[in-house]
Amino acid sequence: METIEKTVVSISVMVNAPIEKVWECWTTPKDIIHWCSGSIDWHTPRAENDLRVGGKFLTRMEAKDGSMGFDFEGIYQTVKSNELIEYVIGDGRKVKIQFTSRDNQTEIFETFDSESTNPMEMQRSGWQTILDNFKNYVESKK
Repeated sequence: METIEKTVVSISVMVNAPIEKVWECWTTPKDIIHWCSGSIDWHTPRAENDLRVGGKFLTRMEAKDGSMGFDFEGIYQTVKSNELIEYVIGDGRKVKIQFTSRDNQTEIFETFDSESTNPMEMQRSGWQTILDNFKNYVESKK
């Protein structure tokens, strides 16, 4: 199996919604379960979020056919409402998410440390799919 050197990966999306709505949908468990999946064959049956420095989050991701699943979890390092979230996930990798208001739109710029198991493009694609799912969810929510 190929060993992959740890690299910081960047992804982004522009959401056609005000920053307050974007922040709420990003951080509220009842919303998270609707958008947080990396493919159409997966879903998120449960999410927990203690949004504060030192607080923990957990997102349960599972294959819809029940064949596999995992908990994506971490601890918040920085939380600035409507602006910035930084956390460390269970394996020690760091994630940074910046929210920037642009008129009535919100840009989300996310960076994360790559892991060493899966190819870089697969990681980027999976995380980008989740970000695109988020955009679609927020823009369709009344």
